[in-house]
Amino acid sequence: MESKEFSYELAGRTFSLQTGELALQASGAVVATLGDTKILATATMSKKGREGADFFPLSCDYEERFYATGKIKGSRFIKRQGRPSDNAILNSRLIDRPIRPLFPKGMTNEVQIICTVLSADLEVDPAPMAITAASAALSISGMPFEGPIAGVQIGMVDGKLIVNPTYEEIEEGELDLVVAGTKDAITMVEAGANQVDEETMLKALELAHKSIKELCALQEKFMKKYKKEDLDYTVVKTPQEAIDKVTDFVTDDMLDSIVGKTKKEINKKKEELEKKVLEHCAADIEDELFTEGNVKDALLTLIEKRMRHNILENEKRIDGRSIDEIRPLTCKLDLLPRVHGSALFQRGETQALTVTTLGSPGAAMIVDTMDEDTKKRYMHFYKFPPFSVGEVRPNRGPGRREIGHGALAERALVPVIPPEEEFPYTMLLNSEIMTCNGSSSMASVCGSSLSLMAAGVPIKKHVSAIAMGLVTDGKGKYKILSDIQGMEDFAGDMDFKVAGTSDGITALQMDIKIKGLSIDLMREALGRAKESRAFVMNAMSQAIAAPKTEMSQYAPLIISMQIHPDKIRDVIGKGGETIQGIIKDCDVEIDIDDDGIVTITAPDQEKGDCARKKVELITYEPEVGDTFEGKVVRIMDFGAFVEFSPGKDGLVHISQLAHHRVNKVEDIVKLGDTVKVKLVEIDDQGRYNLSMKALKPKEDKNS
Repeated sequence: MESKEFSYELAGRTFSLQTGELALQASGAVVATLGDTKILATATMSKKGREGADFFPLSCDYEERFYATGKIKGSRFIKRQGRPSDNAILNSRLIDRPIRPLFPKGMTNEVQIICTVLSADLEVDPAPMAITAASAALSISGMPFEGPIAGVQIGMVDGKLIVNPTYEEIEEGELDLVVAGTKDAITMVEAGANQVDEETMLKALELAHKSIKELCALQEKFMKKYKKEDLDYTVVKTPQEAIDKVTDFVTDDMLDSIVGKTKKEINKKKEELEKKVLEHCAADIEDELFTEGNVKDALLTLIEKRMRHNILENEKRIDGRSIDEIRPLTCKLDLLPRVHGSALFQRGETQALTVTTLGSPGAAMIVDTMDEDTKKRYMHFYKFPPFSVGEVRPNRGPGRREIGHGALAERALVPVIPPEEEFPYTMLLNSEIMTCNGSSSMASVCGSSLSLMAAGVPIKKHVSAIAMGLVTDGKGKYKILSDIQGMEDFAGDMDFKVAGTSDGITALQMDIKIKGLSIDLMREALGRAKESRAFVMNAMSQAIAAPKTEMSQYAPLIISMQIHPDKIRDVIGKGGETIQGIIKDCDVEIDIDDDGIVTITAPDQEKGDCARKKVELITYEPEVGDTFEGKVVRIMDFGAFVEFSPGKDGLVHISQLAHHRVNKVEDIVKLGDTVKVKLVEIDDQGRYNLSMKALKPKEDKNS
């Protein structure tokens, strides 16, 4: 195949697509280049559909390569790259989410997309361009992909929106927005923001879509040159015979009976109707092409269609709510007595129990990726156990969904977390989803805000969150739903998650199952979400309006003190001997920054004071006239050397041991004795001369 590049100017940098040089056996292979960053995107598809598959078996992987930035993996013992980092998993999800809806419904052929970062210039994030690269690979592969799509990142510094921002601009700015879409509409949004208002967010989305259109046009030119012949694929559909049989039997009244306030109530009514339908179709189920599974699928399709009809025509939801109604809210604090902070946030049947654990600065997590290593002092982990939805499944490590939901909730709270100089603790939040019927990630955001305040973490404001849904008829009619529950998420057209404070948005995530959304529709959804967030925040504020002024008695005590940077080596000591001695003697943790800030983390005040005093003694500059309690460390004929401060000792001359004449030093002190001394002189060589007799009353000559 001829190798040729198609290029486009993206925010002052040349973005290009090239094929025909690498990965020649893949169905589609493209190298996307932006500056010195190069990503190889490959797309391959199995020749046959997966037997028994009831979902589209698509896998997307974003492969970080440490060599791309000239790094060797940080682990001392394991240098081979193994499990992907959380960052790589999140980027894999960024690729998957806008691509998955653009394949035929019911397709069972396995499709694998791998985006490998071959070179990274450490100026811009490669992840958004990986979305475009994956789309380009699919677009020339011959697969039934209804693209192209493109991904663009938007930042904002000093109120100015920036296309394709640098890492520095993202770090210093107020917005980190990744948008994917087709030339016609936006299909995926992922954002972190520092309380950005809705109108600014919409302007950023419009700016992103402008670049997306141009990148899609570039891919269309690319496709005309390099697209392969269409590949055969398998689509599994419920047989029309089964659909007709079920449709003839089930009435609208039967379908309308499937309502209820709880998931259990709805499922019970579904099971009752399912039993009637299976009895009606029993004679036909003997046919291989007309199975029990086909009947159930046909019934489920009818239930979903009727649910959508009732929302569109009557604004009637399956649980009886109006389209803008939020389920009952409950906020409880301090459920767990020994943890540092805990809160239960419940919305309808969805419960998130979030626990805050406070630790020393040294407990911060070091994130080792192909980019620069970073330190995280605020972390949020999300756990979705099988019992939360009444299921049984292997209880293994966190899946991609759990990592994604945890990262979203973490991002939502970052703008309100106090800076390290104000609150030096490391903060770890764990959200345990106790029961779920939709929108558990947004419940974990609310639970985190409550839990942090309950722990006494001085966050700036509450952060509330809501998940919005959408039902459309494909002809322009639509209804936006506030606070979607499980069935509405599964059968609806959009999952639009919004988190923020009273001042603006802090996190945004949108996935859709239709071809795209207009800016006007997104404006309406954001407006409704703002109203819903205010409602939720009011309930949260009634539970706790501001952070507690006192932390849990079980939370560690942190004492910060400033020493001169030249004294750091004295505190650490030879081979770390001095600092390790303090840690052991006082039962504390000690962290020292390069600028001389010493942070002592202790289980209680007494142990914290113990360590503080020792550090003060080490770093203290003695002055003539100061008195100390020291230890005799060496005895000479002419006097005794006393260590009066860690690492500092001075001479008590034999003439300074007592008021009377002393013939032998050992007559007054012995090695290891604890004595009181006074600093009487610092000589021109910096040596300390001490006196014991200066602190003793003069002896009576007549006695």
